Amino acid sequence: MMNRTPDTIKHLIIINIIMFLATQAMPQQMMNLFAMHFPLNPLFKVWQLVTHMFMHANLMHIAFNMYALWAFGIPLYHIWRQKRFLIFYFAAGLGAVLLYTGVQYYSFMQDLHSLMAQGISKEQIFATLNNGQVYVQFKEMGDIYYSVMLGASGAIYGLLVAFAFYFPNAELMLMFIPYPIKAKYFVPILVLADLFFGITNVMHTPIAHMAHVGGALVGFVLMKIWQKNGYKPWY
Repeated sequence: MMNRTPDTIKHLIIINIIMFLATQAMPQQMMNLFAMHFPLNPLFKVWQLVTHMFMHANLMHIAFNMYALWAFGIPLYHIWRQKRFLIFYFAAGLGAVLLYTGVQYYSFMQDLHSLMAQGISKEQIFATLNNGQVYVQFKEMGDIYYSVMLGASGAIYGLLVAFAFYFPNAELMLMFIPYPIKAKYFVPILVLADLFFGITNVMHTPIAHMAHVGGALVGFVLMKIWQKNGYKPWY
């Protein structure tokens, strides 16, 4: 299988696997350095905007993402070639982290201003957060302040959108829906579900739904722009 995989995709998969194995060996150090932290947290570093795409939480997480990268990436790579594929992949990943972080930042600042209106100083709030003493009134802020984002899912969602543009009638299946659905229906349903869960937060899971939406959104915008150029190969 790997012998038929373009080198670009093969290298992305290998880097992800190396980072995953390193994380298993040094979990705290790798998470602190390379997972995406909230920008106001002292652990945030600018390179995390990119490195978080190569970090994964567990074996199922990396297996699903790498399989999707392989399955959807190969046909797109043969259309775009290396330069356009890499630009698309990393643009979708950046769009994912920016939307996810933007939503988090908005929520954090809303809570911050609310607490300050109650007479709690900004310095006291951050001192409490930095000391790890997350009181009841700081809980939601603490969840955001200490949260980390990791995984290639945002970039993968961008690839899913592009795949649906090129192969709208290709039939795909969800694990819990054993019935094939055409890509032109499957992908919008998947993205809308993430948007719903991201906005409502009805499912309290560690899944970064808004990151998925961000990756899909950037993928859609890029595809519409490239569509105007007739999908001309870019070498």
